[in-house]
Amino acid sequence: MIEIIQHHSSTPAGNPKLQRILTRSNGLNAEIIARADGILKEVQTRGDAALLEFTERFDGVKLTPDTLRVPRETIEQLAAQVDDELIAAMREAIHNIRTYHQHQLTHDWEIERENGVRLGQRVSPLAIVGLYVPGGTAAYPSTVMMNAVPAQVAGVPRIVVVTPPGKFHETPIIAATLKELGLFEVYTIGGAQAVAALACGTATIPAVDKIVGPGNQYVAAAKKLVYGTVDIDSIAGPSEIVVVADDTARADFVAADLLSQAEHSEDAAAILITPSLKLAEAVRAEIEKQTVTLSRRAIIEKSLADYGALIVVESLDAACALASHLAAEHVEVITADCERDAAKIHNAGAIFIGAYSPEPVGDYFAGTNHVLPTGGTARFSSALGVYDFLKKTSLVRYTEAEMKRTAHMIDRIAQAEGLDAHGRSAMMRIEESIGA
Repeated sequence: MIEIIQHHSSTPAGNPKLQRILTRSNGLNAEIIARADGILKEVQTRGDAALLEFTERFDGVKLTPDTLRVPRETIEQLAAQVDDELIAAMREAIHNIRTYHQHQLTHDWEIERENGVRLGQRVSPLAIVGLYVPGGTAAYPSTVMMNAVPAQVAGVPRIVVVTPPGKFHETPIIAATLKELGLFEVYTIGGAQAVAALACGTATIPAVDKIVGPGNQYVAAAKKLVYGTVDIDSIAGPSEIVVVADDTARADFVAADLLSQAEHSEDAAAILITPSLKLAEAVRAEIEKQTVTLSRRAIIEKSLADYGALIVVESLDAACALASHLAAEHVEVITADCERDAAKIHNAGAIFIGAYSPEPVGDYFAGTNHVLPTGGTARFSSALGVYDFLKKTSLVRYTEAEMKRTAHMIDRIAQAEGLDAHGRSAMMRIEESIGA
């Protein structure tokens, strides 16, 4: 099911399995992009009529402009079907997420320089954000929380939710999550057509400033195509976990954590990196033992066969270096000195430190965001956060005295660029001043 690989390098070089994992596709081939583009153009041209047509064709649901939006009463009725214990858990999770993200807030600032010059930055929230809630084989209330709460903390005044029809009414947990978050502007449209509506606007659906939330390949392709018209969170690839562990780690813990990611999809990647062959063998035995009890066994077995690996390296230092090269979405560190070893891993979407910090606590409850960079993009990008819903505006307040001091320098630079009108704009002010 999952193979043990001896690896004698701190980089992925020369390892076919790691190269295969690193080159996984996000599925956005030319055909899917072309189809998504066709849908975008139709919605842009025909608005609600195209939305309704695509919804009937792809989802088998016949709607009208008046029934695209879900009434608040329906959301509250669906939410009432969820048991109190689950609601209590969700409320605490939302509290944890909100508390964590409040520390990411940034504020206006200003500095004063010589001659009375004042420079600053104004920080303000986006005006309206679209949240895509997928309607696939499972419902993910945690994804709703992770996308909505940072936007709310940032101060976004309007969050518009889109989600495929049918599934929404079958999964009251999503409605309960929306109610807990106070999100009641919900439209039952999905797929590329929903992204198109949010990007362009229709008579019923408002155009937004940014689109966040996961979806299928057509949703991802549409988000890629509308980027620039609106902002997006990212084009997420398959999920992934790397566990760095030594002989002090419990094999059953490590196996369970690898399986928690392998169950996401057949192209999810689950990797152990360890200097201990003994641990690798024990983890493989645990994986075989635990897999037979899991509901998504077929998906797990395919994922582990194609993109799973138990990598045995020469040292913990080599393990940490290799983990940094992989720049995985999730990295767990379960070693005798996990703080020291975690500090050596420079590229990761999130790092989970210690045997009692498994990745699922980040997915659901700790408060950190589980919308993370995938496919090695943790080398240069970060988890979704409050900062993704804020814009920064530069403020410049110059004075006559400073203009007199700097105009000639501004002019020299402008002339060097061949932009004499720029230079004139600066020089005119001191010439008028001298003339006065």
